[in-house]
Parts: sequence; structure tokens; C-alpha cells
Amino acid sequence: MKINSNIQAMITNNVLARNESALSASSEKLSSGYRINSAKDNPAGMAITNRMNSQILSLNKATQNSKNAKNVIATAEGALSEIQEMIQRMSELAVKASNGTNTTADRDAIQKEVEALKKEIQRVAGETEYNTQSLLNGEKGLRGYTDNPAVEITLYNTSFPTNNPYDITIDKDADGKVTVTGFPANMDVKAEDGVVTVTDKMGGELKFSYDETAAMPITANLNLLGTGGMHIQVGSAQGQEIQIVIPEISLENMGINEMDMSTEESAQKAMEQLKGALSFVSSVRSQLGAYENRLESTISNLDVSTENLTESYSTIKDVDMAEEMVEYTKMQVLVQAGTSMLTQANEQPQQALQLLQ
Repeated sequence: MKINSNIQAMITNNVLARNESALSASSEKLSSGYRINSAKDNPAGMAITNRMNSQILSLNKATQNSKNAKNVIATAEGALSEIQEMIQRMSELAVKASNGTNTTADRDAIQKEVEALKKEIQRVAGETEYNTQSLLNGEKGLRGYTDNPAVEITLYNTSFPTNNPYDITIDKDADGKVTVTGFPANMDVKAEDGVVTVTDKMGGELKFSYDETAAMPITANLNLLGTGGMHIQVGSAQGQEIQIVIPEISLENMGINEMDMSTEESAQKAMEQLKGALSFVSSVRSQLGAYENRLESTISNLDVSTENLTESYSTIKDVDMAEEMVEYTKMQVLVQAGTSMLTQANEQPQQALQLLQ
């Protein structure tokens, strides 16, 4: 029997300390709801869940970005709807002005209404904004530049080839017919009222204006950068984005800047111009609708990805409350038992006093 070294008490105390530490850790898990509360709990799991959590937060923000983009499109599409109604009204006026029963005064009145509608179209196109950003004035269109100030690129779509610059020449023959060269043979080129429209079989379209008062021939280098538009970040990594392109909505791009209904002949021409304008606006609205459908699919995909990633994160990070409660109860019993055993171990040296009696 030894009194200087109580080995039983030391062993019991060490076991009790380990059990108390385990009880404390179990209590922390039950209180926080997490299986991993610090790196020492699971170093590898901590690193994995930190990456997962970062990605989950990024995906949530990407979903919000996509929803904001849908609101942008809805704003632009609503303005285009109003512009389309005004074009349809002008089409009605063109049909009316083409009728031979109208007098000069009647057509003058029609022309005044047409001019008012054109000004309203310009106002709507110039003032439609989202979060102080103009949507229809060309700021969200694709960028391009020329080396001749007499030639200006007004719009082109994403289907038009942009791999090479185009060296063009604009000339006019003795009869006043304008010809434009410098584009591949498979492209259709039309020039009218100072605007050149180039289309190809793949749906690509390019429009640029030229100064009709400039000396002919006019030469220019058209460089289509293919950049611009509104870039929507729809993922958690660099480059995961959708480019939304909204071309400039202007009287020039719609082909109705020089529209006149003061005579029966000019009213007939205006009918064709307005058909082209209506087709242009309808094409832009169709493209916006395609963007919106794409964003809806993107949002659905982000929701599924976030759900699956969150489930994986929970599997590693979150604690099973029922399982941990069993562990907590076990450690609680062991701590109580250890405390009782330590009390008895500390009483053993006192038994040596009985030998001295």
C-alpha cells in the first residue's frame, strides 16, 4: 500500500479528462449542429466543406444575377412592345395616306402624327433604363469601329462573322445607284438612304451608315470586335457568363428615319419601310425572348446544382443529432462514473492510517 503515488487515481484522472474532453466536444456539436466545428475535428473535411460553402454562396449569387438579368430583359422587352405598337399605328396611317381620297391637308395631318410617333420612339429608346444603364440606345450592342469617320457601324448580331476586318468601298454610278464591295459573295448587300445592310445565309446581319454628302468612292476598314453587350455571371468560376446583346433601337436601324407620307407615292414607300421596321423590332424581341428562356434554364440548373452541393456539404459538415445524442449520453455516464471512481481512488491512501492505529 503506497501513499506517495496513487496510481489508481492517476489512471482514473486521465480517463476522466479524456471523457470530459469528449463530452465537451459532443456538447459543442449538439449546440452548433455541426459535425466539424474546428480544423482539429476533421482537417480534410474542413477544407472540403470550406470550398463547398464558397461555391454554394457563389451559386446563390449567380442565381440572383440571372434573375436580375431576366428583369433587364423584361424592361427592354416592355419598351419594345410600346415601340412596336407605335410602328403598327404608323402602318395604319401609311395605309390611310395611300388612299386616293385624301387631300393634301389630310396627308399633312397624317405626317404630323407620324413625326410625333417617331419622336416618341426616339424618346422611349433613349430613356429606357435599368439601374441607370440605358438598354436601347446601343450601349448594350456589339462594338465595332471604322477608320473612316464618314462610315459608322450601327449594329450587327452575334451570327455575323467577326473573324476578319472588312475593307469596303462605297461608290455611286452615273445613275445614282450605290454599290458596296468588300464582302464575300455569299452575303447580300443592300444600300438605301445612307444605310448599308449586309446579311448572310446563317442569319448574320450588319448595318452601317455612310455620309451621303462625302466624296465618292468612300473606302473604310470595318473591324467587328465581337465584344460588348451585357455580361451576366451565371456560375462560380471565371468565364461562366451569358452575353446579352441588345442592338440600338433607332429610326435609322429601323429604316424609317426618312419616312414621308405627304404624297400617295411616298405613303406607298412608307408601307414597305414600316414592314421592315416591324420585322426589325420583332427580331429583337424574339432574341430577347430567347435570352429569357435561356436564363430560366440557367436558373433551374443553378438551383439543382446548389441543392446537390448543399446535400454533399451537409453530409460532411452537419451532425446527426440522434447519433450524437447517443454519444453525448454515453460520455455523460462515463464522466459521472469516472468522477465516482476518482473519489474512491483518492480514499485508498487514507486506509494506510488504519495500519498506524
